[in-house]
Amino acid sequence: MGHLWLLGMMGSGKTAVGRLVAAHLDLPFYDTDAVIEASEEMSVSELFGLRGEAAFRDIERHTIEQVALLPAGVVATGGGAIPDERNVEQMRGSGTTILLDVSIPRLVERIGSGTDRPLVARDVGLAVRKIAVERDGRYRAAADAAVDGDAAVEVVAAEVEHLWNPS
Repeated sequence: MGHLWLLGMMGSGKTAVGRLVAAHLDLPFYDTDAVIEASEEMSVSELFGLRGEAAFRDIERHTIEQVALLPAGVVATGGGAIPDERNVEQMRGSGTTILLDVSIPRLVERIGSGTDRPLVARDVGLAVRKIAVERDGRYRAAADAAVDGDAAVEVVAAEVEHLWNPS
């Protein structure tokens, strides 16, 4: 079966949807940002501030490699993992990738002030729009399937389950 890797922008609901799907299917849930925070003993935001984005992306790539080796489960990835093709290869080689496709207005609403998100902390609306436009093609190319992530978390989780396990 392999992992179910959830892809998408920050604020797309990967963690919330992933937890629901994992609980419903009685599978382990892994959140790559949470794994990084536990291993580095600091938040992603602190890590960005102290070591920079390049160092964070190296840690993220290593974390994805390690999670890929764990027992099959549902994985919430960081929003910026997809631009690194090595991450995409690792995910696709160890499971199925599903994109939570969320509109920019909904992302901005969910992210709020963005103070805990280092890439959008200044102007959330502008930053989210810019990042979404830059990453959209990569997300779509990396995904085996996509779901409309604007819906309620329970609805999105049910659609993800259906796509991943259509029986």
